[in-house]
Amino acid sequence: MNGADKGLQLLNGKPLVAHILERLTPQIRQISINANRSLTDYAQFGVPIFCDEIEGFQGALSGILTALRHATTDNVLFVPCDSPYLPLNLVEKLKSAVENQQVLAAYAHDGERDHPTFCLLSCQLSTALEDYLARGERRMLIFMREQGAAKVDFSEQKNAFRNFNTLADLQEKP
Repeated sequence: MNGADKGLQLLNGKPLVAHILERLTPQIRQISINANRSLTDYAQFGVPIFCDEIEGFQGALSGILTALRHATTDNVLFVPCDSPYLPLNLVEKLKSAVENQQVLAAYAHDGERDHPTFCLLSCQLSTALEDYLARGERRMLIFMREQGAAKVDFSEQKNAFRNFNTLADLQEKP
């Protein structure tokens, strides 16, 4: 994105983060944004914003650790800001997998690819994640596998995981 903040880039006239909030709002009570820059711009969306607690950009897991440490719920849902068509039943299916399989984590799979950034994690995993990051690890899927996370089938909604990584991607029609 040429250094631009991805979540604030426009798709069909709206920032990517606005698309995400629209799709999540019917699914979940409390939403917050993890951002390490453009905080004033994100504030316009009216949800709490928090920054990574670990110094330097350490990747998605750093923000996830911060959220787990400060959550007031047993589980926290995470989604990336660049996938505006996320499933409307994401929370329902991930929560069902966690409960039915009695695991502390679940993530999406589209029938071909794993999508660990679409996940539901128990706050009980904060210590394990802290240890993982302290070892210098940053790969999300490896962490999920180490925790015995459930892989949840979303193959009927494969396009829901389409992500936008370039400015040119944003010009394409769905």
